[in-house]
Amino acid sequence: MPANPQRRNLVMGITGLLLAGPVAARLLQPTPRQTAGPFYPVQPPLDDDNDLIQVHGRRGVAQGRITDLSGRVLDLNGRPLRDVRVEIWQCDANGRYHHPRDRGRAMDENFQGFGHSITDGNGRYRFRTIRPVPYPGRTPHIHVAVLVPDTAPFITQLYVRGEPRNAEDFIFNRVPAERREMVLADFVPAVSDAAELRAEFGIVLAGADGTPRA
Repeated sequence: MPANPQRRNLVMGITGLLLAGPVAARLLQPTPRQTAGPFYPVQPPLDDDNDLIQVHGRRGVAQGRITDLSGRVLDLNGRPLRDVRVEIWQCDANGRYHHPRDRGRAMDENFQGFGHSITDGNGRYRFRTIRPVPYPGRTPHIHVAVLVPDTAPFITQLYVRGEPRNAEDFIFNRVPAERREMVLADFVPAVSDAAELRAEFGIVLAGADGTPRA
C-alpha cells in the first residue's frame, strides 16, 4: 500500500516536537542585567541580615510599607541555585540611601538600607524590607545582586508593576520592551501580620553566572 504523505508528515512533525520540545521547554529567559548605580555601600553595615526594617541596637522600626520580599534563583534550565548570596539595597522611605554621597534629605536611622540572604536547597531567598519609593529622577526600585562563587556578580533592579513613573525612568527603559516583565514584581497585601505587603521576584541566571562549575 502506498505511504500516506499526510500521515508521514504528521508523524515526522510529532517526532520533531518530541525531540526538540524538552530542550526548548527547559530553557528560561535570563533576567536582564542593570547598573548597580552609585549607592552600593562603601562598606556593608555590620548588621546586614535579611531584615532591613530593624537595625541591631535600635528599638525603632523603619518607616514605610513593610514588605515580605522573596523569590528563587534559577539557572537557564530551571534548576535552583543553592547557597548563593543575594543582596539588596535601596533608599529609605524618605528617598535617601545610607551612603555618604547621598545627602540633603533626612535619613531614617531605623532602616538598614542593605541586606543579604543565602538561597536554600530550592533556590529561595527572603527579605523583610519596605516597598520602594521614588526619589528625584528615579521610579521606585530595589537593587539586587546575586553572587555565585567564581563568577562576576549579577546585578539588576526590581521595579513595581503598574507604577506610572516606570514609563519615564531612563534605567527601566533601557530594558528591551519585550523583557521588562522580567524586572517587575507585584506588591500585594500580605497574608500574615509580619508585613503589610508581599512581593515575589524570580531571578534566572545565564552562562557562567548561573551554571555551577564542576
